[in-house]
Amino acid sequence: MQYTRLGRSGLKVSRLCLGTMNMGSKSWKPWIFDEAEAEPIIGHALDHGVNFIDLADFYSAGAGEEIVCNVLRRLARRDELVLTTKLGYPIGGGVNNSGHSRKHVFDALEGSLTRMKSDYVDIYMLHYFDTETPIEETMDALNDVVRQGKARYVGVSTMYTWQFAKILAACDRNGWARPINMQLQLNAAYREEEREMIPFCMDQGIGVSVFSPLARGILTSDMSSIRNKTDFFTAEMYNDAASRDVAMSVARVAEARGLTPAQVAQAWVLRKPEISAMLVGADTRAQVDSALAALTTDLDAEEVFEIERNYTPCDPINDYTAGKRIPRAPRPAAGRFATGLDAVA
Repeated sequence: MQYTRLGRSGLKVSRLCLGTMNMGSKSWKPWIFDEAEAEPIIGHALDHGVNFIDLADFYSAGAGEEIVCNVLRRLARRDELVLTTKLGYPIGGGVNNSGHSRKHVFDALEGSLTRMKSDYVDIYMLHYFDTETPIEETMDALNDVVRQGKARYVGVSTMYTWQFAKILAACDRNGWARPINMQLQLNAAYREEEREMIPFCMDQGIGVSVFSPLARGILTSDMSSIRNKTDFFTAEMYNDAASRDVAMSVARVAEARGLTPAQVAQAWVLRKPEISAMLVGADTRAQVDSALAALTTDLDAEEVFEIERNYTPCDPINDYTAGKRIPRAPRPAAGRFATGLDAVA
């Protein structure tokens, strides 16, 4: 296993982070693994040096934190793990049971620690940017939970660069605990974060951990999984010709090397020195092994060019563009420009 510090912090994490959105309760999603099914995967990751575990109160409406930490207590020492959990999305009733208000920050953290049966979380993260709550209120509350010892660090996930800049400015202005980790989506089919967010994080000394390195499975050339048949987000994010062309290129490189497409797609992410850690949402021990192999899989310049040559810009993927993203394909002419094109030609 390779280990690295998250940004300029002193915290060392494995470059592979075990994602746990697929672990919890099947009543939440049909593709979720229960505790017995999750334990072999968690154990395999731990056996191979993974110390970085990603959780969220939203996953299985809290059941994910509970079952994953049940397994971790049996298999690992708490002080050897780096556990992160996130807040923001609603997991119950009540108008204050979501967002990043001071009330919800404290209520959500107490709920997470109770389910985790832990006195603290290593990194407490905002799941998104709450546009309704003043960022000063949120970061003041997060600073308090750090000073109380209930969180060792704070982090953030999935937002625009200008929103993250507001967070850092508020922290610096008031002397509050700065986020040490930005969790974002990055893969060969979605690279928009390379334009501003990742360079900004490098400039500010923020660690970057990336999720969905396989583009929700399309870069494995397998669109027939239960998750992809039941999860509308896959179609929302990657149902365009450019994504399919990138997947074909990944498969072409994999075939030439005698590797799986998954290993090639993961190696493309891990080859980037600016990436601190890559989340692995494994359904099998073999999928953990694929990510482990990707850590030492080098891609040459021709392979990288083949993977990247079909990429074209697209709308950002975040909460604020959900349901409104424009596919990466030319749109037909509309209005007065829909007629007379032949004459112009």
